[in-house]
Parts: sequence; structure tokens; C-alpha cells
Amino acid sequence: MSDLDLLRKRISDSGMTMISVARKAKISRVTLYNRLNGTGEFTAPEIVGLTNALHLSKPDREKIFFKGSM
Repeated sequence: MSDLDLLRKRISDSGMTMISVARKAKISRVTLYNRLNGTGEFTAPEIVGLTNALHLSKPDREKIFFKGSM
């Protein structure tokens, strides 16, 4: 389970648009919006892409994407 509110905050804090984040993460805009709306779970490549695009630290990545598994 992902912490979608924290992810939205990190996207907002980045100063990038959703489209820019999706491009940098190498995922489609539709997929990003779907995931942020709770449709489906983030895949490993999506997590890696968003981690790189948003310059997430390992602890931040864990809080956002692996919140329910800890």
C-alpha cells in the first residue's frame, strides 16, 4: 500500500507538473494519474522512475511506496 498523500506532496514540492514528473519517471501520464487515484499498485519500474524523477531518499521511498508492508 502506498502513501498517496505523501507522494502528491512530494510531487507538489518538486515544482514540476504531473506531466513533467510522468515524463521524467518514464511512465505515462494516465498511469500516474490512475495510481494517484488508487487504481492499481505501483510496479517496480514505476517506483524506480518516480524515485529518480523526484530525487527521493531511500527512507522517503520506503515511507511512500512500502508504508503498509513495514
